[in-house]
Amino acid sequence: MLLLAQAPKAWHRLFQLKPPALPRTPGGEAQHVRHRLLSRQGPAETGRQDQPQGPGLRTRLLITALIGAGLGGVWLAMRAEKERWQQQRRTDALRQAAVGQGDFSLLDHRGQARCKADFRGQWVLMYFGFTHCPDICPEELEKLVQVVRQLEAEPGLPPVQPIFITVDPERDDVAAMARYVQDFHPRLLGLTGSAEQVAQVSRSYRVYYSAGPKDEDQDYIVDHSIAIYLLSPDGLFTDYYGRAMSAEQVADSVRRHMAVFRSVLH
Repeated sequence: MLLLAQAPKAWHRLFQLKPPALPRTPGGEAQHVRHRLLSRQGPAETGRQDQPQGPGLRTRLLITALIGAGLGGVWLAMRAEKERWQQQRRTDALRQAAVGQGDFSLLDHRGQARCKADFRGQWVLMYFGFTHCPDICPEELEKLVQVVRQLEAEPGLPPVQPIFITVDPERDDVAAMARYVQDFHPRLLGLTGSAEQVAQVSRSYRVYYSAGPKDEDQDYIVDHSIAIYLLSPDGLFTDYYGRAMSAEQVADSVRRHMAVFRSVLH
């Protein structure tokens, strides 16, 4: 009976007790705060926070392309400068060889007197040979003419004067030169002279030539150096091209010389 009488009081005290506190975890309060902050934000706001900030893909591609173009331009400029330096170095070395330093006095295929000063201010491609040459001279003259035509076809480039000087003055008089040069190019100039005059210009350009023995028909072959010479508008020997070089290679070299040419006479 005593227990039954005290039961209502015990139940009343039990309901007045506070519920036990839950154990707190490290950072728990921060997590609750973050949860409340996120719950107050809309989907758009939360999405913007998750996206990386910085330039877009199109901007990055444009920047990369500009950097690549800049580096490519620098490389091309350095390459062009290196080629100009190499070309100038070769020109200086050839000039020190004292080739073509002297003057000459010859007759052209029209019978007019010609000297080196007549070609001052012009680029000149010059070849030494003879009209009775069976194959090498026609081939080299045709290559020389191809170079001249290639350069003529490019607007803005100065004209090049082609010249053919004989090393066989005994047979190559004015009339023979006139007949020969007309088969190659209308501006090809044939030059001849006396044996002494031809010997002088040949020595000036270090050209070797020697007539072989005559056969029963009094025909003979002249052994000679094979090279095409380039003279600058100053009249100075600038470069030479052997038989192994093609017309395209010679034309490329002439263009490079034109690009870096600076007169030393002014």
